[in-house]
Parts: sequence; structure tokens; C-alpha cells
Amino acid sequence: MTTTLKEFLESCHTLKTLRLIVTSSAAVLEARGRVEKLFYATLPKGRYANMHTEGFEFHLNMDAIKQVKFETGEAKRGNFTTYAIRFLDGKNEPALSLFLQWGKPGEYEPGQVEAWMDLKEKYGEVWQPLPLEDGEIGG
Repeated sequence: MTTTLKEFLESCHTLKTLRLIVTSSAAVLEARGRVEKLFYATLPKGRYANMHTEGFEFHLNMDAIKQVKFETGEAKRGNFTTYAIRFLDGKNEPALSLFLQWGKPGEYEPGQVEAWMDLKEKYGEVWQPLPLEDGEIGG
């Protein structure tokens, strides 16, 4: 699938409640929320997807994301499958991870896993977003 990261992010609302994870060399930040009501801005550092919720603000430099990868794994606590989408930077390192958020261990919201599977089938297990065109997002 060849599309832009903006188009992909717009389709992530179907995933419902997510755990958004950002890791730096010294910290890990995790927040629960849905990817919705995105707005965009062009700044000197790049083109950003933004989201404000009651609990957190989100800003993703879309120009820095070079690859998107769908992954399944085994939960660290409990015996169930986890579902993640990794947004990889130019060093092939995760800049952002979106995990389907469960209620009780292994209990996802109705239709959530199916939405993840649908996106994976549509975009492929690993894909490279098309570059955004100049003027494609607001400023």
C-alpha cells in the first residue's frame, strides 16, 4: 500500500482505545487514548500531526517517520497476544508505538483486533509512507 502517513493516521480511529508509547534514552511515556480529532501544522522542523485530549497532547513529526510496522507479541503479564503499530524513524528505531489497549488482560474492545487486522491487511506488515507534498497540510 502506498499512501501518506496522514492518510494512515486518519484511519487509526478504528482502533479505538490505544496505549501510545514514546521511549527516550532515559524515560518511557505511556498514555491511553484514541487517535481522533487530528489537526496538522507545518513548522520549521517538519510537518506535524497533532491531537489534544483532556489527559495529554500529542505531536508527531510525520516527516521523521520512514516506516510503519505491524507487530504481534506476547503480553509480559498474562498469556495473551498484544497488537502494536510501530512508527520507525530514519535509524529504524521506534519513534512511537501504538498498542491496542485491553480492559482485563486479553480482553479487547469489540471489533478492535479486527480493525488492527484490517489495517495490517490494507497496508502490509511493513510499509513506507509516501512523502507529503508541499502544501498538503495546513500551516
